[in-house]
Amino acid sequence: MRVTVDAEFASLVPGYMENRLQDADNIVRLAGQGDFEKVRRLGHCMKGSGAAYGFDGVSEIGLAIELAAKEQNVPALTAQADKLREYISNVEVTYDEPA
Repeated sequence: MRVTVDAEFASLVPGYMENRLQDADNIVRLAGQGDFEKVRRLGHCMKGSGAAYGFDGVSEIGLAIELAAKEQNVPALTAQADKLREYISNVEVTYDEPA
């Protein structure tokens, strides 16, 4: 899948993507510890930041994580963390040319 991002974010995207991979690991770890509030906040932040960068898939996954955390649904959180890893691994980023 291809996502077009504003060129002014080009230097930030690699770090953003790496941070989302770390979030996936943290979601599984925190859910296993029963810290659903931290997981909910991670999902909420992803929901907002994904859209800001142009990664609607990250926003959708973030929403699903937020809802699963509210339900304290560990299997759903693990599945969403896997979905996030898959998204990050498969997304092809292109950049808008500056105006």
